[in-house]
Amino acid sequence: MKNIAIVAALAVAVAPALAAKDCEELKGEIAAKLEAKGVKNAKLEIVAAGEVKDQKVVGTCEGGQKKITYRRQ
Repeated sequence: MKNIAIVAALAVAVAPALAAKDCEELKGEIAAKLEAKGVKNAKLEIVAAGEVKDQKVVGTCEGGQKKITYRRQ
């Protein structure tokens, strides 16, 4: 539960300011922040904005056309 709260906080803090950022760059930054917080077994994926279903969105890139999603493995 603590990890979900961390991911949610990261998503709120990071997403709006970095919406136009390169997806791979943003994905790397989010992964580094998760690792620094001690989150293990996180899988980040870049998906088209329209393809997001029930995944947890932790970032937006390429002007909102793509989303970075999180799930635990």
